[in-house]
Amino acid sequence: MNSRMLNQPTGRRAVLQAGTISLMGLSLTDVLRWQAAGKEQGGDDQPARSVIYVFLSGGLSQHESFDMKPQAPDNVRGEFSPIATQTPGLQICEHLPELAKRSQQWSLVRSLSHASNDHGESIHIMGTGRSNLPPGLNRNKPQPTDFPSMLSVAGSQLPGPGGLPATAMLPRLITNVNRAVRPGQSAGMMGPSHEPWLINASDKCDGYGDCPNCFYFSNKPTYKHSVNPMFQPPMLKLPDGLSLSRLDRRADLLAEVEQQRRDLDRQSTVSRMDRHRAGALSLLTSGDVRQAFDLKNEEPRRLDAYGRNLFGSSMLLARRLVQVGVRMVQVNLGRGSTWDQHGDLFPALGRLLPPFDQSLSALLDDLHDHGLLKSTLVVVAGEFGRTPKISKLNVYKKPGRDHWGAAQSILLAGGGISGGQILGATDNIGAYPTRDRQTPENLAATIYSTLGIPSNAHWLDPASRPYPIYHAPPIAGLT
Repeated sequence: MNSRMLNQPTGRRAVLQAGTISLMGLSLTDVLRWQAAGKEQGGDDQPARSVIYVFLSGGLSQHESFDMKPQAPDNVRGEFSPIATQTPGLQICEHLPELAKRSQQWSLVRSLSHASNDHGESIHIMGTGRSNLPPGLNRNKPQPTDFPSMLSVAGSQLPGPGGLPATAMLPRLITNVNRAVRPGQSAGMMGPSHEPWLINASDKCDGYGDCPNCFYFSNKPTYKHSVNPMFQPPMLKLPDGLSLSRLDRRADLLAEVEQQRRDLDRQSTVSRMDRHRAGALSLLTSGDVRQAFDLKNEEPRRLDAYGRNLFGSSMLLARRLVQVGVRMVQVNLGRGSTWDQHGDLFPALGRLLPPFDQSLSALLDDLHDHGLLKSTLVVVAGEFGRTPKISKLNVYKKPGRDHWGAAQSILLAGGGISGGQILGATDNIGAYPTRDRQTPENLAATIYSTLGIPSNAHWLDPASRPYPIYHAPPIAGLT
């Protein structure tokens, strides 16, 4: 974490007594409430650990990435070839050469499994770390009866930096092709005050892939972008008429805030005062936080290393958020169906895997360069894997694979994880785990444990009823 403190002097923290100033679509009231709900973890001599959860929405094929089956029949093994890594005996897809060079930094779990083959159900499962489903789940709409996302649970347990929430999601929500929001990304039963902090940075594009180099599958025409760049993180801004130089004059500050309160009252945008607004000014005056969202100030060589596209920019912003103290960031790489290759599997992955390989490798390098890799767990997963057998649907020009919850490979790096390991295995066609089967509950426990959340911790619903956070032990053998 950046050693510079994000909190401003008490005089500044205490003066904002009215208004709901927009912070990337989030009210400061909610931001400060989340911070107040956080619990301190560990001592000053114990560096706080963080998690970056890279979610490949749509479901990455294990056969074309981390669990290739080169000896399987033609209708299973596919068109791509395996390549050696720096880990003896470990081979991965030829389109992941940068990760192959860094295999001593990461480990694989090839045996994560759950029972659903449905997008909505599986995103809920992998977003909440709960294999069972809540009653009445709507596959295309979050509901108050959903289980809370891991972001919401972690955010309720951890302190955030200088008034920011402890957890965040970017660059957009996971949706279906009709932009219906998938469940498993909300606070659900925890109540709306624990909704994850959504940083909308790519809400204008409906294409798949690493925009602006995105595409559609062969059953849809591809359109050129009308908006450039496609990654536009919102900027922290002071209210109109309020400048940093004016904030430095404390006598003017109180008068400015009081005038803002009166203006907001006249506009009927504020209905009541809230004690959590005290301290919100630090969000607006912290140079660290503002700079985290301004990727233009990054070194050109680092921008090039990540890739000047949606994948690279999203990964870079995740590192910056971790650096200023956000404890868990979920990065959704691609719109909801980006990795959902029912057809055109090989040409689509030929376009998706290289920027994924580049941006994830750059993230590992960047975390290492900033001294953050040991304290930051990077997890890469999707909602499920893909079917062992290749098939062809008439709506596509070329074959693909369908949904398969029974087996997927996940990658883990940093955060105390020993690199160069392969945990679990699947059968000779990549269909079912044959050793060390792991569940979404095991993955969630690994994330919570990394964040320092005690194994006996509970989250509370709006009626203050407690619910256990852990439903299984962490994945064994990673450290």
